[in-house]
Amino acid sequence: MASEWKHLERAHILSQPMAGAHVRTHLAMLAYGLRRRDAHEIVGQLLRLVVAAPGSWTGRYPVGNTGGADVSALRPMPVPDDLRAMLESKV
Repeated sequence: MASEWKHLERAHILSQPMAGAHVRTHLAMLAYGLRRRDAHEIVGQLLRLVVAAPGSWTGRYPVGNTGGADVSALRPMPVPDDLRAMLESKV
C-alpha cells in the first residue's frame, strides 16, 4: 500500500496544472483513505476536492505539493527531477 500512496503523490504533482486530472487524483487519494479508514486523510481529501479544480484553473496551486493530508495544502515542495522533466516538456 505504501507504493500505491507514492504513485498517488507523484500523480498529484503531475496533475496539478490540469483540473480534471487534479480532481481525479484527489478522488483516488480519498478512496485510498477510505480503504484504510484514515479519518485524517478522508477529511483532508474532501477539503482538497473543493479547491483542486479552481486551483488548477487559476494556476494558484503549490507546485510540487504531494497532495496528502500529511502536508499543508498551501506548501510548495521540490519537484522530483524526473517529474520536472515531464512537466517542462508539456510547456
